[in-house]
Amino acid sequence: MLYTFLPSDIAKICFVAVLFVCLRGLFWFINMLLIQPIFDPLRFVPGPDGTLLQSHLQQVMDPTLSTNTYLEWKRRFGRTFRFNGFGKHDYRLISFDPRVIQWVLGSSAFEKPWQTRSFMSRLIGRGIFSMEGKEHTQQRKIVHSAFTPRSVKNMTPIFFRKAEELRERWKNILEESQYANSLSKSKSENALSRPCRTVLDVAHWTSRAAFDVIGLAGFNYDFHSIQNESEPVYSAYRRMFNIADKGLGLRQIMELYFPILRTIWPNEDIKETNQCLKIIKTAGEHILTERKTAVQISEEDGENDLLSLLIKSNMLSKPSERLTDQELLDQCSTFFMAGSDSVAVALSWCFHLLSLNPDIQKRLRAEIKSISHISEGDISDYDSENHDCEICKPESPFQQIQSIYPRRCRSLPQWEAVENLPYLNSVVLETLRFCPPVHGTIRVATQTHPIPISRPISLFDGSAIASGVITDFRDDYLTIKKGSYVHVPIEGWNLSEDVWGPDSLVFNPSRWSKPSYSNYRLGPNNLLTFGYGHQSCLGYKFTVAEMKIFLAILLPAFEFKPADGVPVSKFNTILTRPFVSGKWAEGTQLPILVNEIK
Repeated sequence: MLYTFLPSDIAKICFVAVLFVCLRGLFWFINMLLIQPIFDPLRFVPGPDGTLLQSHLQQVMDPTLSTNTYLEWKRRFGRTFRFNGFGKHDYRLISFDPRVIQWVLGSSAFEKPWQTRSFMSRLIGRGIFSMEGKEHTQQRKIVHSAFTPRSVKNMTPIFFRKAEELRERWKNILEESQYANSLSKSKSENALSRPCRTVLDVAHWTSRAAFDVIGLAGFNYDFHSIQNESEPVYSAYRRMFNIADKGLGLRQIMELYFPILRTIWPNEDIKETNQCLKIIKTAGEHILTERKTAVQISEEDGENDLLSLLIKSNMLSKPSERLTDQELLDQCSTFFMAGSDSVAVALSWCFHLLSLNPDIQKRLRAEIKSISHISEGDISDYDSENHDCEICKPESPFQQIQSIYPRRCRSLPQWEAVENLPYLNSVVLETLRFCPPVHGTIRVATQTHPIPISRPISLFDGSAIASGVITDFRDDYLTIKKGSYVHVPIEGWNLSEDVWGPDSLVFNPSRWSKPSYSNYRLGPNNLLTFGYGHQSCLGYKFTVAEMKIFLAILLPAFEFKPADGVPVSKFNTILTRPFVSGKWAEGTQLPILVNEIK
């Protein structure tokens, strides 16, 4: 006999189901808010007080607040402390103890949060920045071959080429501006004899130049962004990252937990992002096909762009470890973000800091001009066909490149001359210390885990952890529970007085010519700018080389001064970008007064 449900029965079932869901939700909420914090080991770690739902995230993640926040908290709580994430139920650890940072960034027990990986995957796919565990290890092994010192060295002619192109573009803009001003002041005496000067949005121009560099160095493809920023792929990336720079609002947070919202309820940002991704994917597939063909027909070491090196490395890997075409495309997107935007931001901050410090700028320009062939603006040696420069042979299968850039050898000694300029090296390193493109990073504990510390921590209950001495036989540990977040303060470490001395908040390139103030060693040159451990940035040497070459070409030609009445601030999104104070809605900007040096 079949039982027939009456409407009243269905109503009762629905009522019970809704009641069950509500009770489960209430229990989850009470457990998260009141019960779990009681058993959190971070509860007794010193840190700032706060109400039940008070958050300290803005104080930690906003670069206009974080420097003073860190100074105050370190004074009150020591080098390792906790703070409230989204409330007291969300205790998070932050530390300036090098032992803690080494452990968190070097241990497989700590990973990027799934929210971060999901957000990054949406923009750049499942590339090396978005992966963890075995997939990350496999990708890193293959990608590493594209960033060896020799590979980066072979790419430096492209850096020179694009730096020269940007120099000439700026000269033309300044001359046009001067001519326009002279027309408006035609009665002014000697109008055309005065130095060319105008305000340039340096952040905008370095972004275009860096995109061109990664196009050629990454894929042997010229996007011509310096000459025309309407190129579809450049425009797509720029629009997509401009949307991402808005940060995570309530809508974006909901999308992380309920991705279906992007399909059933897309807003204008989602529609535009999807359109950009489609353009990028189509172009990427075309470039990947061409590069695969080029690698197959070229000599063994003929192709030196990043994608070709990646394809070669992939082909030499075990079949089970090879990246799929989609994974190769995802690495391309990663190259664009890390190799373009990060470099452009770092270079922009460097010009800004030089404009604020004319004595440093003058000294650096004098050092660069000491290399005659750089100061004369010609870093090419000769055009002879009969030479053995490894960069120029074999010829590229892309006739596009050949038609734009005639066969001219830019031999490596020029790069070596620039590379060995000591004060230039100091300025670049000090810029990366003072204004790292990435403000900080976050890790989450995948299991309840002990973290060794090198300094004692006085707990709120009156007890203490650690003797403050690490020996070969004993470490003292701070326990952190599974699911807890650890914030690694990249800029905070780079500006820490404990690490860099009492002038840590001063832009001082001369510090790099002195013995290190600290015995700590985290990351390249003790900078956390490029991370540490198994997830450190592989493009460190690429970034430094590109910055040095652009400075070597542009500084002898131009003088940089702050634009009058234009205050510049920092804003932390994916990267720490410059903007005009009070005008973040207008996007990334860095106006600087640029004078041509005759």
